[in-house]
Amino acid sequence: MTPKSYPNAVLVAPLNWGLGHATRCIPIIRALQENHYTPIIASDGEALDLLKKEFPNLLCLDLPSYQIEYPEDASKFRWKMMQQLPKILEALLAEKKIIKSWVNKYNLCGIISDNRLGARSKKVPSVFITHQLRVLTGSTTWFSSSLHQNFIQKFDEVWIPDFADELNLSGKMGHLKNPEPNYKYIGPLSRFTKKELPKKYDLFVLLSGPEPHRGKIEIQLREMLNSFTGNLLFVSGKIEAEQKKFHLDSHTYFNFMTSSQIEKAMQESALVLCRSGYSSVMDLVALNKKAFFIPTPGQFEQEYLAKRLKKAGVFPFAKQSQFKLEHLLEVDLYKTPFSSEKTENWKNLLCLFDRE
Repeated sequence: MTPKSYPNAVLVAPLNWGLGHATRCIPIIRALQENHYTPIIASDGEALDLLKKEFPNLLCLDLPSYQIEYPEDASKFRWKMMQQLPKILEALLAEKKIIKSWVNKYNLCGIISDNRLGARSKKVPSVFITHQLRVLTGSTTWFSSSLHQNFIQKFDEVWIPDFADELNLSGKMGHLKNPEPNYKYIGPLSRFTKKELPKKYDLFVLLSGPEPHRGKIEIQLREMLNSFTGNLLFVSGKIEAEQKKFHLDSHTYFNFMTSSQIEKAMQESALVLCRSGYSSVMDLVALNKKAFFIPTPGQFEQEYLAKRLKKAGVFPFAKQSQFKLEHLLEVDLYKTPFSSEKTENWKNLLCLFDRE
């Protein structure tokens, strides 16, 4: 198709690392459409599959996979990531080459990258979305953070989906003592809008994330929840070609749900059980939902968020190896104190892509 088929085209490129990067791009894609831009989606794997289902009428393009693999042993997570740096850099270089060709082919007027370091161009304004100005990797945090900040500084703007003030979600990950002038706090990004719906489920289990940990917690929770007597909605988080659903007494199981289905299900549920990924945190705050977290083993970011939000009296959590059903009783002791109303004006943000 010719560039004329894509007026005011903006490439939106989320990283395929779990589904959080893709889901938080959904409100951005909607905002682009509402402000008369044409979003073009680019990613790989399950992230791309999810966005294809959400936006079946938009052009979706394939980018090279970073091929991030997770160790069976969570304690080896950091070293496994370090070992994979060469192939990640190889994918990054291939990504830059492809993006360069797309700028001309689709006459792009801008690029929005969610954690894809190669998705930028010197020819058009390029934005990087991250809540991790500090990349937590334990004793090597100083190195991973410096490397990350050096990469993202090459973008025209860095959008941080959080509040700038002390009452924020990301803590030390998304806040530096001396932030760069091109860093912009845009407020939490959620694909959901709060509505008052009647309660249908006592517990909504929403799984996500990479293998093998997604599959491990699915087996663990399904066995544990066999004795759960209330109305249960269980979503495995497996993005497949077709949606599958089955019932077992008062329990309902899905392989995956679309955003609109999850939005409705969350608000029909008394309690949500999920990972402590940042996108999940933003969605729960937007809906003012009670939740219990089980962070992915070995993921420093999720473990930090879970500990920080528990200390703040927002959400309780337990390690995957220690979780028991009775832990869910702790939720009533917590209350979400955040307001999600302070979101940056999209028209002001997106004017970066206006052609002169």
